[in-house]
Amino acid sequence: MIKIGVVGGTGYTGVELLRLLAQHAQVELIAITSRGEAGMPVSQMFPSLRGRVDIPFTDPAKSPLTDCDLVFFATPNGIAMGQAQALLDAGVRVIDLAADFRLKDIAVWEKWYGMSHVSPALVAEAVYGLPEVNRAQIRNARLVANPGCYPTATQLGLLPLVESGCVDIGHLIADTKSGVSGAGRKAEVGSLFAEAADNFKAYGVPGHRHLPEISERLGIAAGKPVGLTFVPHLTPLIRGIHATLYARITRDEDFQRLFEQRYADEPFVDVLPPGAHPETRSVRAANICRIAIHRPQGGDTLVVLSVIDNLVKGASGQAVQNMNIMMGLDEKQGLDQIPVLP
Repeated sequence: MIKIGVVGGTGYTGVELLRLLAQHAQVELIAITSRGEAGMPVSQMFPSLRGRVDIPFTDPAKSPLTDCDLVFFATPNGIAMGQAQALLDAGVRVIDLAADFRLKDIAVWEKWYGMSHVSPALVAEAVYGLPEVNRAQIRNARLVANPGCYPTATQLGLLPLVESGCVDIGHLIADTKSGVSGAGRKAEVGSLFAEAADNFKAYGVPGHRHLPEISERLGIAAGKPVGLTFVPHLTPLIRGIHATLYARITRDEDFQRLFEQRYADEPFVDVLPPGAHPETRSVRAANICRIAIHRPQGGDTLVVLSVIDNLVKGASGQAVQNMNIMMGLDEKQGLDQIPVLP
């Protein structure tokens, strides 16, 4: 059995991670940390885990994290960068679900996240955990930076076009929408039911923290910098991301075939038939990205629709997928849940 620790198990990504790990046949959860809830049974906070996760939260300073084979950080930005090195030195592998190691440019990271980075050497070592791009590197990694939710949906939708060089990479547009769980479990006015329900709004239009992550990674895929307009929106959903992506065609291709071939061997990317319109509920609670390609009126603009569950393929499910790869397991193990409907 693989001994697993979870640092910060009280948020939405944390409880989603626990749900998935509790169903994993090769995993033993030996530590789930929370300073504020230390001593409380995990199932008392999350009754959905009753009978499946029977250990209490423990204080991070007293948790047996160094006895683990792998530790997940489901913590706010800025936590893992200060704690990962000690675990790595103890031979523990680490997956960070926050943004501490996602950007290779430290100055850009510090600008967007508003703090000094305390582990630049680990940034250089960390592998960006998008399996559809970095599977081979993830397999041997000690430290994996789990991608953000918007970046996952956006990259998977644009990668075949950017990699093939058949669109204008200087003028890409990502019009994205997220459910309120993407903002986390903290108490905020904007996440209150009376504020978010029956409402729809854009936010972060001048700049969002996920913009540099998407731009950097698409630039790596293209071999040169990309130009990206990224506009996120908050929708009255609990779970789900819908990315509507626009790219101007510079070379004609069979775009449906391009996507089908690119993702033919990817277990968690589903390229839908021509004319399809993927829905967020078609991926709810599952580690799946569904994609459809459109060329309105046969014009020069390609429209790609990409949907994921922000807490699963956009966070905790992708983290478990990375764990499976790192530990030499079947990549799909523990992740075969059918989406929930209605």
